[in-house]
Amino acid sequence: MKTPIVDFVKRYAEMETLRLHMPGHKGENLTGFEKYDITEINGADSLYDAVGIIRESEENASRLFGCNTFYSTEGSSLCIRAMLYLAIAGKENPTILAGRNAHKTFITASALLGFDIEWLYSDDNYLSCYITPKDVENAINNAENKPSAVYVTSPDYLGNMLDIKGISKVCKKYGVLLLVDNAHGAYLKFLTPSLHPIDMGADMCCDSAHKTLPALTGGAYLHISESADGYFKVCAKEALSLFGSTSPSYLILQSLDFVNKYLSEGYEKKLSEYVKKLSELKKILLENGYSLLGNEPLKITLDTKKYGYKGTELAKLLESQKLYPEFADNDFLVLMFTPEISDLERVKNVLCSLQKKAEIKEGIPVFEKPSEVISVRNAMLSRKVLLPIEKAENRILASPSVGCPPAVPIAVCGERITRNVINAFEYYGIEKCFVIE
Repeated sequence: MKTPIVDFVKRYAEMETLRLHMPGHKGENLTGFEKYDITEINGADSLYDAVGIIRESEENASRLFGCNTFYSTEGSSLCIRAMLYLAIAGKENPTILAGRNAHKTFITASALLGFDIEWLYSDDNYLSCYITPKDVENAINNAENKPSAVYVTSPDYLGNMLDIKGISKVCKKYGVLLLVDNAHGAYLKFLTPSLHPIDMGADMCCDSAHKTLPALTGGAYLHISESADGYFKVCAKEALSLFGSTSPSYLILQSLDFVNKYLSEGYEKKLSEYVKKLSELKKILLENGYSLLGNEPLKITLDTKKYGYKGTELAKLLESQKLYPEFADNDFLVLMFTPEISDLERVKNVLCSLQKKAEIKEGIPVFEKPSEVISVRNAMLSRKVLLPIEKAENRILASPSVGCPPAVPIAVCGERITRNVINAFEYYGIEKCFVIE
């Protein structure tokens, strides 16, 4: 498969040009990549008005994913805002049914776009929300007004995947859009059979190419199903440009362009063989006494307390052996794999060398359904004050109070901060939060 963006930039970098354009480094070799870092010069096309090499590259990606695919150099966050904008366009007082473990970008999008949220809950931890097709059907039937869309996260940060095909059938039955945050699952398209949300019936989804494919950080896709409303495809670029920078990174665009070639040259076979090897590693860890969560093929999530360690404690032990995990908190440790990690033996040896200890019985804070006082939008646009957590009881949360990773809010803007919420903040190490003044 051709790489039109990569080829254009390479040719330009090899020319003896005087760069009378941005960026300010002018292609001088300061850290090594500058000569490949360009702007929208003649021939380089324009991301949000693509008619040349970017359009050709996106069309290559579209063929690989079997849908209408558009690039983002600002991660899945940009794609999430864009697909929500498209989903509610022309709707009066739109409402979206959403899994409670939504990334905080979904929360801020609600503030920007003004849609209401009706949360879908489960009895899982704060990072997971196992929503069934029946849950979705009940929520649609019980909603005061027909929702504009259902929004779910699958896979979630811990590697749990939902029944997207079943949820899609329910959404289609009631004429409701299905949007999926698939940031952690770009590779799912290339399994046999495909488990990608678009192939499972989603109308739109986002993928972070940089999370599980060999793209630079920030490289992502907005996917729109061929069967979705044609309006979405026509207006996709406008939606992305509404929230995106007018100076997209050409380094990231080259990376996305190269990934097309990578995927077209035997990736499915490579992925299939690697998933088998990783499954063997998971089996060995289970035999060694570890407890695993989730069903995502390229992720290993350890329920560390059952092995006698807090997740943060286990992370430090791994880091001392130069193994750096994706995420760790008191309860879990998340390891993300791709075929680019060939040394699974090293991972096995380090984990299996750790002595199992008595199970830690301390549980996760009990999730309490919140009390919404004002809308997300009104809360985020209010004047606010930063308070220590212990002084925030009964106040109204004004801003998301969680970092990334995992960027899943414990409480949502506009909700009352109860003693239970404070306990959860303290458990996850959150010391301050913004409340309405």
